Amino acid sequence: QVQLVESGGGLVQPGGSLRLSCAASGSIFSIGNMGWYRQAPGKQRELVAQNSSSGITNYADSVKDRFTISRDNAKNTVYLQMNSLKPEDTAVYYCYANITPRRFGGFTTYWGQGTQVTVSS
Repeated sequence: QVQLVESGGGLVQPGGSLRLSCAASGSIFSIGNMGWYRQAPGKQRELVAQNSSSGITNYADSVKDRFTISRDNAKNTVYLQMNSLKPEDTAVYYCYANITPRRFGGFTTYWGQGTQVTVSS
């Protein structure tokens, strides 16, 4: 059984910062891509940032130069540092990880429970 647990959301004023964390636990042989999506009310879920197992990163244009994704492979954890937050960043943020649970087998995409980020004065 694999579980992703998120933390770090909350209420912040425009221009402020937050750091999200997402830790994977359970039966894990290896982890490929890890990343973050978000979903605002009335909108589709969108990719925010992703980080491959080799460290290659990819960001949505709307968050480039403001958000930074990183991961600690020893802790099976991915982070999202969010700076210069704007009201339009308000959404539920979901982490994901492509996890291979056993040595011989394919991977499955697992999701965190979601954490609310609200940017408002």
